[in-house]
Amino acid sequence: MLSYHADADIHTNPFELGFDRLVNLDMEADFIGKAALRRIRDEGVSRKQVGLIIEGAPLEAPNTTFWVTNMDGEAIGKVTSAVYSPRLQQNIALAMVAADQAVIGTEVDVVSANGSTRARIVERPFYDPKKQIAAA
Repeated sequence: MLSYHADADIHTNPFELGFDRLVNLDMEADFIGKAALRRIRDEGVSRKQVGLIIEGAPLEAPNTTFWVTNMDGEAIGKVTSAVYSPRLQQNIALAMVAADQAVIGTEVDVVSANGSTRARIVERPFYDPKKQIAAA
């Protein structure tokens, strides 16, 4: 579930969030934003939402501000939501990063008020993304 104003807002589109499978731009019906969404689909996006696993001790509380996400010392985006997951026993987060850096397995640095911490870009959802547990 995304948080409005944190993970998505009026400036976020479904292609950045990975929801393109839910957008049918080939339907005959016209709707507000259809032309803009077609342009975005055709030109591509400059940023994408990714999942992160953040190293370190459990976060004591969810983030209340955006945290900068760096790669090789340069900002590539921001953490929009971060929390410790008791079920997964690790810190998980959603981040909006430069599309060309949104590669599963990529190592990044997350800068919070507590300093810089390593993180890794992972698939979403965080729990069983390939739905293999149910098949076992």
